[in-house]
Amino acid sequence: MNVNHKGISKEMVVLFAVVILVLLFIMQQYGTGKVWWLFAPIVLLWLLLIGGIGIFNIKKYDSSILKAFSPVYIYRYFKRRGRPGWESLGGIMLSINGTETLFADLNHFPVLSIQIAFTVVVFPCLLLAYCGQAAYLMKNSNNMDRAFYQSVPDTIYWPVYVIAIAAAIVASQSTITATFSLIKQALSLGCFPRVKVIYTSRHRHQIYIPDVNWILMILCISVTAGFNQKTQIGNAAGTAVVIVMLVTTFLMTLVMILVWRVHWILVLLFTSLSLLVEGPYLSAVLLKVDEGGWAPLVIATAFFIVMYVWNYGTVRRYDIEMHSKVSMAWIIGLGPSLGLVRVPGIVLVYSELASGVPRIFSHFITNLPAIHSVVIFVCVKYLPVCTVPEEERFFVKRIGPNNFHMFRCFVRYGYKDDHGKDDDFEEKLFDSLFMFLRLESLMEASSDTDDVSSILDQQAFESREIPFDNNVSIPFSNADLTISSVETMTITLEDMSLNASRALTMSHRTSINAETEMNQIEFLHNCKDAGVVHMMGNTIVRARRDSNFMKRIVIDYLYSFLRKICRGNSVLFFVPQESLLNVGQILYV
Repeated sequence: MNVNHKGISKEMVVLFAVVILVLLFIMQQYGTGKVWWLFAPIVLLWLLLIGGIGIFNIKKYDSSILKAFSPVYIYRYFKRRGRPGWESLGGIMLSINGTETLFADLNHFPVLSIQIAFTVVVFPCLLLAYCGQAAYLMKNSNNMDRAFYQSVPDTIYWPVYVIAIAAAIVASQSTITATFSLIKQALSLGCFPRVKVIYTSRHRHQIYIPDVNWILMILCISVTAGFNQKTQIGNAAGTAVVIVMLVTTFLMTLVMILVWRVHWILVLLFTSLSLLVEGPYLSAVLLKVDEGGWAPLVIATAFFIVMYVWNYGTVRRYDIEMHSKVSMAWIIGLGPSLGLVRVPGIVLVYSELASGVPRIFSHFITNLPAIHSVVIFVCVKYLPVCTVPEEERFFVKRIGPNNFHMFRCFVRYGYKDDHGKDDDFEEKLFDSLFMFLRLESLMEASSDTDDVSSILDQQAFESREIPFDNNVSIPFSNADLTISSVETMTITLEDMSLNASRALTMSHRTSINAETEMNQIEFLHNCKDAGVVHMMGNTIVRARRDSNFMKRIVIDYLYSFLRKICRGNSVLFFVPQESLLNVGQILYV
């Protein structure tokens, strides 16, 4: 916040920063599709600029500063300063945080490009920049709070200032985009309440989450205006970075053990070396919790509570629905009419159950005397994979006999799949259903053809197997031969006639299957034209009366509040309100 200029006070810097933040968050709804190409040149120019300034300061003030690369000096530093030197490690984390922020949205870049950028450009430029500032401080120890801008030559002061602001905007944009991406992936995995996700670009998979955007804006403005000293922001950033490093190390250890199956010695070696570096930084930042380090801890705790409550309530609700579902035997026992009046039309029953009949459907048919002619149970599943190919998105199967006209459709999404592309969700579902009926008819026809082929093969095989042995002498007369030949010919003709009739029957059955397929597709088209209704459960979750106090708080208040403010499934799947049928029920968990 110190710019080292007589005409710019600290309060003006804070006000200017708040204005930039407000404009940046307001512009998020329009996306960055038209200006994203400027980000890389700005970052590259900024890194080369601070690297060049570092080289200039090293030559101008003290080139012996390059001896600082020797680890002997850090040992002497800790030995001379003691505990204050150890505590200063927390402030050093701000320099690491600056480099990570520029590339915060790492999942939008290839791994090789990140490795090359950090190794060839970022790391050398940062080393030169910090060495240059250290060389400047060797001759100007009184300007420690304003070392960077004081070390900038006067002729390029304002260009450096403008580029610094542009680089800070790019870093903020990267952090915002990364936050949107993480929230969307957590949303797809069922670990975050359903919020509105807007796709600002069709080609670059850029998203915008309004609720998260405004919360981030309030938090950023609060931190910028609330922390009056640069050291407080440094302590807050240092605490966040160290915690991220520790979490990454532990998750990497799990991946090495469970996924890669690495030998335990290599896992132990990796974990030990990582903790050897991260442990001292963690102990240093923990001493600065009361000086700004509390901010990321409070924010992380709030997000953890929201995610835990949502996941806990969702899992408990799913368990209750699993135990209260109705078996298919009960539905089949009702007969083709389900004991009701089957009216023309199609009903899509949305449920998270992959088997059985959801409770909302049984609750509906036990209270109302009619149901649609075609019933399709739609089960939407979010898989722990990046994306599901479009041709594998829908999976349809039949439930019960053909005259029941009941199906189950599984809709599968990955955590990076775009729901915005499924604005024609209903049409894609019916296309998959019609394709299933055609494949089902082809499978039955193929099975019948195999039966015909097996009969003809058996007939040819039996005609070739006539028992004859030259070494056996059997007394017989010409009359016996004639009678035997006539009987054999009669039996053979009868078998051939029987097999031919079977083949004709199978062929006739194949034609019937084709006709049945056309009738079923025509029947579904007529039902679709009659109307499509989307049935969804409007479930209210309550804690049981014998539940403890904490569970009542979590379920009755926190989880209920999150369900009220989050988006419903009807919005996610573009269900028209005039076709929506909500079935209310209360579940006690």
